[in-house]
Amino acid sequence: MDRAGITDLYFAEARSKLIDLAAFLDRVDRSEGADDFRLKSLRAALRDLVEPGSDKAKQVLLRLSDPTTEPSPTAGEKSASGAWCGF
Repeated sequence: MDRAGITDLYFAEARSKLIDLAAFLDRVDRSEGADDFRLKSLRAALRDLVEPGSDKAKQVLLRLSDPTTEPSPTAGEKSASGAWCGF
């Protein structure tokens, strides 16, 4: 499929997700307090999206993933957080 076909097929969905993300960040920015590791890693991943190249999904996944290779001695969280707490 060429670029126009991909754009025709997926643009509306991507636009919707982008608006959802912008609304989330608006709510965060209007609130008080500092960014935690999730917001810091999300903001860094957003910067990755504007860089040239075709591995954007890989870069975002790596940005949000735990890069360590050794198992953690304790399970510090009760549920998945969606980002590496050591960011």
